[in-house]
Amino acid sequence: MTSEKSIFTRIIEGEIPCFKVFENDYVYSFLDINPVSHGHVLVIPKEPAQFLHELSPESSSELGKALSIISKSITEVTGATSYNIIQNNGSQAGQTVFHVHFHIIPKYPESTHSFPWKTMEIDKKEASELAQKISHNME
Repeated sequence: MTSEKSIFTRIIEGEIPCFKVFENDYVYSFLDINPVSHGHVLVIPKEPAQFLHELSPESSSELGKALSIISKSITEVTGATSYNIIQNNGSQAGQTVFHVHFHIIPKYPESTHSFPWKTMEIDKKEASELAQKISHNME
């Protein structure tokens, strides 16, 4: 991350107003000002990091807890029975604000947003080797 504060840090610090929905010591959440659908919420760590893997275990854990709590509340309040949780890491993945953030986007029968992608076949030998490499790298 650069030394310049992200827009999300400025929101957390109260420099930029928002429609806050949740806050604890690690997480801050507010309505997206350019929503994809009614009830579209952003969930961010207070810890500044560009990539999810750069967060502390505490921030990551608290984000997971908050996502569940906030998603439940959104569905109860809006009546949406489905939702997407989207999180992008890096500009090639579509990240435009370089502070970790999750979008909770309620999906309604009349919603037009979708997130399709083209799948490919997996090579079982290559997949086995890749899974082992990833697993061993975490040890």
